Amino acid sequence: MIEYAVESGERVKAYLLVPHAPASVAGRRAAIIAAHQHNGQFHIGKSEPAGLRGPAMYHYGVDLCRRGFVVLCPDHLAFEQRVARPRATGSPLPELRDRTFEAFCLGDQLLRGRSLAVKYIFDLCQGIDALESLDIVDPKRIGIFGHSLGGQCAMWLAFYDRRIRAAFSSCGFSTLRAVQRKQIPHNLASYLPGLMTVGDVDDAVAGIAPRAFGMSHGRRDPIFPLDGVREIHRAARAAFPSQRLLTILFDGPHSLPKSVKTRAYDFLARHLSPTAS
Repeated sequence: MIEYAVESGERVKAYLLVPHAPASVAGRRAAIIAAHQHNGQFHIGKSEPAGLRGPAMYHYGVDLCRRGFVVLCPDHLAFEQRVARPRATGSPLPELRDRTFEAFCLGDQLLRGRSLAVKYIFDLCQGIDALESLDIVDPKRIGIFGHSLGGQCAMWLAFYDRRIRAAFSSCGFSTLRAVQRKQIPHNLASYLPGLMTVGDVDDAVAGIAPRAFGMSHGRRDPIFPLDGVREIHRAARAAFPSQRLLTILFDGPHSLPKSVKTRAYDFLARHLSPTAS
């Protein structure tokens, strides 16, 4: 476990997974941030990709560590060790947990002129800082992998922070046009004020190019409309060099099958290798 600051007076505890085998390049390794999912399970955050809780399907932090990556598994705000108990001045409020506390966090960010999405990405940027400070990590070979909410964060972090050289998003998004048209509610970090007045997720994904980006979507995923996913794929194919883009459509629901993980891990290993351009 390591701990690092994200804002004044706010620190994050994260699992740091380090392979046993010696590193190949000057003692330094490629590193991955393993961003956890939502799933309405606020008591589980970083522990799932770290392999301590939840289904083995989502233990991708452990999987990537076994493949030789240093892996950082942090909590998003409102999950696991980042659940707080707000109090009113003078008299205690009932305990705010689960989605109620998530809504409190969103409101708090809006009052500060930000959004929950921006808070998540800002905190993940501090995770990159933490990885860069480690003498076992090659700062030029840092990536991110995430499923669902974690996949959403993987996309936005890669868009925002060019230190991310390769990213993979599992079941993380469709276009917001499609989501809103079909009236599908999502996690509260899905919404960036004003985004649809200037663009959509297809524009953000295209903006990651020419760095390496991969994404997977289930054809039977009920929360991410397939027509919006196809729009994103079309925009990505027009923007990325073909060798730096991986798009996977699998016949299944919102999930992370072994066949997808194998292709995703190989993609990250290729683009975060010491010889990757």
